[in-house]
Amino acid sequence: MIEPVIGVYGIGIMFAVLFFLRIPAGFTMAIVGFLGIAYLTSIPAACGMIGSELWNILANYGLTVIPMFILVGEFIYYAGYNDSLYHATHCWFGHHRGGLAITTIMASAAFSAISGSNTATAATMSTVAIPAMKKYGYHPMLNAGSVAAGATLGVLIPPSIVLVVYGLYTGQSIGKLFFGNVIPSAILTLLIAATVFYICRRHPTWGPKADRCSWRQRFQALPEALDILILFAVIMYALFTGVVTATEAASLSCTLGLIICLVRRKLSRAGFVASIKDTLLISCMVFMIIVGAVIFGRFLTLTRLPFEAAGWIGSLGLPDWMLLCCILMCYVLGGCIMDALAFLLVSLPIFYPLVVGMGYDPIWFGQIITIVTTMGSIMPPIGICCYVVAGMAKDIPLGTVFMGSLYYIPSYIIAIVLLMLFPYGTVLVLSNLVR
Repeated sequence: MIEPVIGVYGIGIMFAVLFFLRIPAGFTMAIVGFLGIAYLTSIPAACGMIGSELWNILANYGLTVIPMFILVGEFIYYAGYNDSLYHATHCWFGHHRGGLAITTIMASAAFSAISGSNTATAATMSTVAIPAMKKYGYHPMLNAGSVAAGATLGVLIPPSIVLVVYGLYTGQSIGKLFFGNVIPSAILTLLIAATVFYICRRHPTWGPKADRCSWRQRFQALPEALDILILFAVIMYALFTGVVTATEAASLSCTLGLIICLVRRKLSRAGFVASIKDTLLISCMVFMIIVGAVIFGRFLTLTRLPFEAAGWIGSLGLPDWMLLCCILMCYVLGGCIMDALAFLLVSLPIFYPLVVGMGYDPIWFGQIITIVTTMGSIMPPIGICCYVVAGMAKDIPLGTVFMGSLYYIPSYIIAIVLLMLFPYGTVLVLSNLVR
């Protein structure tokens, strides 16, 4: 059998296992990849190859960024800052029609700036926002859809775990990736919020106004919310000026986050222990995805499928922008059926050399595929954020969550088009300033 064909079969088997056996993506990629390597070589050779590959990857000091950024997000969560963020944004925006949905999106953006995870943001905001919107009679589609859409900001707004892994995999500066992401994430956040205005204009009864807070209440709600913004600003400034590396920035964020929580007397001993446990669980999940992707990527390399696919795509004679659109469509489909990080790692060996070879900036490409795969997390059939929201809100059917989230898809498309039309003004203008 021709080796590239074996690679195609391997991809098909991987998706079949994901769909029908429901094995987590990291384990699926590892198992299928190992069996594929063993088929092409031998079991002893596969064991030796995988052992050396995993050592080279997991011994990378840069990977320590991941658990530290996850840990600071867990500190913030167990300290109850999610409630503080939601309360502050509710005081300022809740009295407008659809204001609680906008509050949810803005609070999700603020929490995402620390957590870096869409599933963590979805679970956190579901527990806070969904009951509040139910209380004021929000339509279930607007209620659940705004939570799911807001949660997608978790892998977009720095410190994004997806961008960290992308930077480590491609050798790009994490600081440049973070700063290149500032304008795109702001654009997408505003577009998602604008979608709420559109929904409420079309369906006025879907988002009733909440009680208006006094100016005194609004300003009283700001101090604790400002803690998070100050923490985010300090980390980004340190990265921007080159005072610290990405790893040092992650360590600094953990230290500052813990100090803030202790000074405010918001983090209990039980909360600290729970933060450590959850960080271990989430970090192990992320590392297992990386391990699985490395093994599966090595299998694809042995089949020469990435090189054959790149050669075939290049031989089509299509304009570069059309090839890029085809690649982005693959990321949309991949984001629908796989975890964003898992699909990113599987696809980068195939598409990254091709895109860079066409002359596109790798920092810009990292931003645009992050948005595209994030869009997949609220699209059927495997929109992970929608599943998390439906799991947290037992009385809102999964179909209703998906229907509500589909209202926000145009926001992503507009953001992607803006990034493609104005790469410098949206991404490179800030990333190029990083030292």
